[in-house]
Amino acid sequence: MSSGHTNLLKLHEAIAVVLLSCENRTASIQYISEEIARRGLYFQKSGGIAPPGQIRLRTHPKTRAGKTYAHLFVFTEPGLVGPRR
Repeated sequence: MSSGHTNLLKLHEAIAVVLLSCENRTASIQYISEEIARRGLYFQKSGGIAPPGQIRLRTHPKTRAGKTYAHLFVFTEPGLVGPRR
């Protein structure tokens, strides 16, 4: 089922855009998810928003996707994400 949305950004790019606008460049996975949806930065293939769990998977260093993007993000429990400097 096509959502009709064309993503200009990949999810990891959308996460970075949100973080760049945050004070201290750090935010919770919940806030990142909400901001990506509010700004229309990224939609799943189904047309849905990227839920906090998907943000966690993309940024947590102990997940397969998180390992791929470990050079971009620092994940701190209980779910805070910041850019790797």
